[in-house]
Amino acid sequence: MNYFQIKIGFVLFFIFANLHFPVLFAQTKDTQGGTLKDLIDQKSVELQKIQSQKELVQKNLDEIAASKNSIKTQLKSIDATVGQLNLSVKANTITIEKLGLEIEDTKDQIADLEDRIETKQEGIKKLLFALQQKEHENAFTSLLRNESLSESVGELQTIATLNNTLKNTVNDLQSLHDELEDKLNETKTKKNSREQERLTLTVRQKIIQEQKQEKNQLLESTKNKEKVFQEQLSALEQLQTEISAEIEKVESELRKNINPNMLPMPRNGLLLWPVNGGRLSQGYGATKFALKTYKGKFHNGVDIAAPVGTEIFAAHDGTVINVANQDLYCKRAAYGKLVVIKHDNGLTTLYGHMAGQIVTIGQKVLKGQVIGYMGKTGWATGPHLHFTVFASQTLTPARPGFPEGTQSSRVCGPMPVGGDLNPQQYL
Repeated sequence: MNYFQIKIGFVLFFIFANLHFPVLFAQTKDTQGGTLKDLIDQKSVELQKIQSQKELVQKNLDEIAASKNSIKTQLKSIDATVGQLNLSVKANTITIEKLGLEIEDTKDQIADLEDRIETKQEGIKKLLFALQQKEHENAFTSLLRNESLSESVGELQTIATLNNTLKNTVNDLQSLHDELEDKLNETKTKKNSREQERLTLTVRQKIIQEQKQEKNQLLESTKNKEKVFQEQLSALEQLQTEISAEIEKVESELRKNINPNMLPMPRNGLLLWPVNGGRLSQGYGATKFALKTYKGKFHNGVDIAAPVGTEIFAAHDGTVINVANQDLYCKRAAYGKLVVIKHDNGLTTLYGHMAGQIVTIGQKVLKGQVIGYMGKTGWATGPHLHFTVFASQTLTPARPGFPEGTQSSRVCGPMPVGGDLNPQQYL
């Protein structure tokens, strides 16, 4: 066997070693307290424990909500809500830490992939060099140069093997590049999720302070006397009834202006369910609760119950046309903190009773984007999202002091109104 054949054999060994025995992902690096994987698993266990604690608090809140409305129950509800929010804040903190560990772990995997790509590229260079040395020789030249027929046939087989190995190695390189791109996208997604968790943490801490302020205001306004509380409650119910009748009077007329030809075909999934894990607590229309409670006997949307501080998502791509707090005009009597989004499909969605909003008028939002957090502002017997779908064609134009889709309420400032539709035909 001549020197050239020995060299080709060495190159083949190098390439086969890289092709069939690639460098495995390095063991996740050790950190104080264990490997990254160990720490990530530990954070997951902690989050599961917190979730179990939150479920117990929610059970307590459900029991409080079922009892008679009194100062005592109101105070218990606020205290339990604060406790639940504190658990959510703790979960946010752990999730942020977990995402940080996962990002670090993914960085290690990216570095390993880059090393493997470099190794494959070096292998391809050596293969191309070997093939370049042979590309000017044909079968007849090989027969004349070698001392025996078996040596010539072996050399030709070596060239064919080199070509096949080159093809496989190039395919492997492409797969590694694809995997690297996936890991880079995964890192970007996790970083975005971490930023969202940080924002949620900040908002929930603010909501906790607002809940404590609400407790102090309740005690101050009633002097902790049940009689005073019930008198306030009676006045509030009268105001709620008046506003309910006012809204229904306007919207019953606007419903008549709806042109079905300007609406998307009803189909489930057109709009995103705006609350993860939320349950439907009241449907649309002349519900049992509406007939008993509302002056207008009609519920212009659906109610979705979930704990205070739960994220609320945009149901579809669109433009924010209203962000308001009706408690500034009629506390606990209307939608409270709300967001209205106009979509390009002929629909407009309203999100009411929020604890906080994180969007502004004129902002473009995407389907599934967090726009605010669950609360119980406005007329809400418990934490829930009031979700209404309007036909955009029925909205009034914007004018000074009144965002698009609002009319002046006699007792509650700019009121969002429109020809409402059954949200369940689109969710």
